[in-house]
Amino acid sequence: MSCDAIALSAMLWLASASPEAAAAPKTSTLASAPVSVAQEPLFADIVGRAGALKAQVEAWKGVTGDLPGFEGFKSRLGELAALDMKANKLLAERGTDGDLKCILRGIAQDLPVRLAEVETAADAKARDNALREMGWLLRDNVEVITTPPVVSSGVAGT
Repeated sequence: MSCDAIALSAMLWLASASPEAAAAPKTSTLASAPVSVAQEPLFADIVGRAGALKAQVEAWKGVTGDLPGFEGFKSRLGELAALDMKANKLLAERGTDGDLKCILRGIAQDLPVRLAEVETAADAKARDNALREMGWLLRDNVEVITTPPVVSSGVAGT
């Protein structure tokens, strides 16, 4: 799944949590609110790891030469991608939260692509651009889990 597709999916998913959607009147025809997974240990671990990796990416912006601690970063990024895929499979087994399930799978697939872009950047500007893209992906990894789910009314356009 391309990063553009992930970004679009994440944007649409996050937009569904707009204040207008949250303020919609509740009637007996609405389904009950979906359960947030953010407090579950697996998802909390993903959020913590993605946040720490994003902080590392931010610290590297503008650094010339070798990136300090990069080998450890690569290892932790691989672990995060594996956890994202594990979360995807868990949600699939539950049969719940199709959007989050798909977004986590896309992130798991895109993390190694972004890492390769950082590693193969031709110059400092290209590496900073690749780091910026990696930072956005890691931010999205946190936000898609921590943004509260909302109920869909089932009515088109709402």
